[in-house]
Amino acid sequence: MRSLSSSAFESMAELSSFAVLLVLLLSCSRFSSTEAYDALDPTGNITIKWDVMSWTPDGYVAVVTIYNFQQYRHIQVPGWTLGWTWAKKEVIWGMMGGQTTEQGDCSRFKGNIPHCCKKDPTVVDLLPGTPYNLQIANCCKGGVINSWVQDPSNAASSFQVSVGAAGTTNKTVRLPKNFTLKAPGPGYTCGPAKIVRPSKFVTADKRRVTQALMTWNITCTYSQFLAQKTPTCCVSLSSFYNETIVNCPMCTCGCQDNVTEPGSCVNPESPYLASAVSGPGKLSNTPLVRCTSHMCPIRVHWHVKLNYKEYWRVKVTITNFNYRMNYTQWNLVVQHPNFDNLTKIFSFNYKSLTPYAGLNDTAMLWGVKFYNDLLMQAGPLGNVQSELLFRKDKSTFTFEKGWAFPRRIYFNGDNCVMPPPDAYPWLPNAGSRPIVSLLYPAFTILSLLVFLLAFAQ
Repeated sequence: MRSLSSSAFESMAELSSFAVLLVLLLSCSRFSSTEAYDALDPTGNITIKWDVMSWTPDGYVAVVTIYNFQQYRHIQVPGWTLGWTWAKKEVIWGMMGGQTTEQGDCSRFKGNIPHCCKKDPTVVDLLPGTPYNLQIANCCKGGVINSWVQDPSNAASSFQVSVGAAGTTNKTVRLPKNFTLKAPGPGYTCGPAKIVRPSKFVTADKRRVTQALMTWNITCTYSQFLAQKTPTCCVSLSSFYNETIVNCPMCTCGCQDNVTEPGSCVNPESPYLASAVSGPGKLSNTPLVRCTSHMCPIRVHWHVKLNYKEYWRVKVTITNFNYRMNYTQWNLVVQHPNFDNLTKIFSFNYKSLTPYAGLNDTAMLWGVKFYNDLLMQAGPLGNVQSELLFRKDKSTFTFEKGWAFPRRIYFNGDNCVMPPPDAYPWLPNAGSRPIVSLLYPAFTILSLLVFLLAFAQ
């Protein structure tokens, strides 16, 4: 066979560059589902309601309430942070149920000094145990807001603010702008404030209804891509009919790199484990995960456990690999076509989610209060598990082609990375499992083109 000419080598180089580009595109496609729209909760959002309750000589007193209308995504410790920009030169004279993180420059005031003089104040919730004279209803939870489905009684947070140097009528008040919500980090995008019908309130004896003098709403939506550039959880699979355990994809949430980034993970057998956990990143809640091939703080394992004549059973295990985080009020959302025939679930709470009429294939699972609603930090107690019993639908049920495994899994509202479909455990009688990756067709074409170019010279 003739030796390859320089033009053939140039063609090979071009094809190699194309292959590398293809690899990058395919690897990035894994995270393309992290846009702001959530198919499993299409109407979910956080609504901030600003109710003007009374006028003052130079402004007004308002109650601001943050409502979490998301079905399964909640705000965890260290809680929410709300910011905005005043339209004029407003100041905050006082607050109840919340506080600004900075006072700002109030040197122009003599005598009474405002609580905050910043043009762009940032407000946080007060902590539990705050004196009663500083509290209002729905305040003082440390910024934690539960999801609407899981705990509707704790799905709101409020604070009261007394605003000065502002308008004193509905026509002279100027709405704040540029609202930002961190919960606790980035991820939410807030729209502009919009005036709506004044809120109405029913007295405790339910015999009188009052209403706000003026109300405006701000709607904020979540994007996992804005919240973090890398995933936070992954899924592993196994079954009774195949000895193969499909682990989370390699480097799902990052790769071990203790050379250039020392302390990025820690081995459970390390003698320095205790000092690493209480290290500098503890106060900032910087994750410290166990060294694994996937490097995810959370792994969800789906095991097809047993097969009966009319039923089949699945075991679900959630493992926490983060040594610095206890997940309070955790939840799991699973999409599988057999959830329309779920017969029994053990040791977890369950609610069917039906984002679209006539389609019942999504379930929300969470822990039983005071039993397993707290997912402990990494270690012997850092896992929770349950079993699900499904009734078979003869028209759809099968163990073939990975049908028994979930289509999608969310942990605390974040989409978990699934293994590639060609890696799923296969039935023994399904023949040899095809060892085909996404890159195989590309390299096959590349090899064929190189072979043709070589003989074309």
